[in-house]
Amino acid sequence: MTDNTNMDKRAQILCAANKIVAEQGIQGLSMQKLAKEANVAAGTIYRYFEDKDHLLDELRMTITSQIAKAVQRGVTTDKPLKERYRTMWLNIWHLAANDLNALKNRAQYDSVPSKNSRTIREQERRMFAQIDRLFTEGKNQGVFKNLDNEILSGLSLEASVSLARKHSQGFYHLDDAALDSAIEASWDAIIKHK
Repeated sequence: MTDNTNMDKRAQILCAANKIVAEQGIQGLSMQKLAKEANVAAGTIYRYFEDKDHLLDELRMTITSQIAKAVQRGVTTDKPLKERYRTMWLNIWHLAANDLNALKNRAQYDSVPSKNSRTIREQERRMFAQIDRLFTEGKNQGVFKNLDNEILSGLSLEASVSLARKHSQGFYHLDDAALDSAIEASWDAIIKHK
């Protein structure tokens, strides 16, 4: 019972930190605000996290894992490349509609230096293995441009994150036809043209 309570408390703290970071940015996160938001004593936070940096690293990995699972949901290697790509694109779109905080926070972590940046980047790369596999297969089949997988992702799937975030925040509205056109345009940006 204690282990579940500890995990629940830890998850409660991470959830509260996620909310604060989404609303106020990483610089807006203080242990006092976090304790209040999580409804725990400030000392309780230190039972689970060594310091603020450790908390932020753990939050980053938690958020990244949730996003990776959501983006890659329903993607299997037995499906054609374009169908897998479309599924990922739509998964990102739905994630923005259902958990905009995760996408907001993820963007912030990319600009924050970390003590273990190489280790963290490698962990994140493994979490998004389906995306990496998609681009590698596409290049091997001669479908995608011969660019680094991160560049292919930046030209396509990361663009979907930006569009989805702006749509969810009400900057503009994409109907189904416009959404299909956006998916096609991002696909077109990374495929080889003969």
